[in-house]
Amino acid sequence: MRNMNMQAHLVYITGASGSGKDSLMHYARQRLATEPAIVFAHRYITRPADAGGENHVALSPDEFTTRCRAGLFALHWHSHGHAYGIGIEIDQWLRKGITVVINGSRQYLPEAQRRYPELFPVKIEVSPQVLRERLLARGREHARDIDQRLVRHSELSAHHHHGHVICNDGSLHEAGEVLTCLVHGLCSSSVCE
Repeated sequence: MRNMNMQAHLVYITGASGSGKDSLMHYARQRLATEPAIVFAHRYITRPADAGGENHVALSPDEFTTRCRAGLFALHWHSHGHAYGIGIEIDQWLRKGITVVINGSRQYLPEAQRRYPELFPVKIEVSPQVLRERLLARGREHARDIDQRLVRHSELSAHHHHGHVICNDGSLHEAGEVLTCLVHGLCSSSVCE
């Protein structure tokens, strides 16, 4: 049973590739590391552990499928050729009254909200120009692929309600503090006081 003396939230963070979502979550995770009522859940992903900037648990496609069949994921989806999962450990944390922050998918948000009606969605937003510049600077994709990502980003932004929006056109510190204080504000602690 959830500890009714504490208010737990499932904070579901979304943002386009290149929006700085991983960097902002890393920033907030460091700032909130000593808060016992807040945890940042790792994602289970079918990509190498050293790929991208996210601290995730790498699984082979077979391992992912086996865990999925065993019911070990609270949430799971496919995107950009990879499978992503959030472990069922989040249910235990929520029952204990702990606020859980997860790195989610914009397309999967309606299903996540169906499974967790109390879910608190947060969208990391950047202007199309800044997003394009960041994607080009990464050097991972051709310009035509980036343009396709920008079209997809525009379509998803128009069709999905994202709850709270954090603009990340400026510095990491600025948007990172906004995210930190938002998560902090959902539970009782003293980080932002």
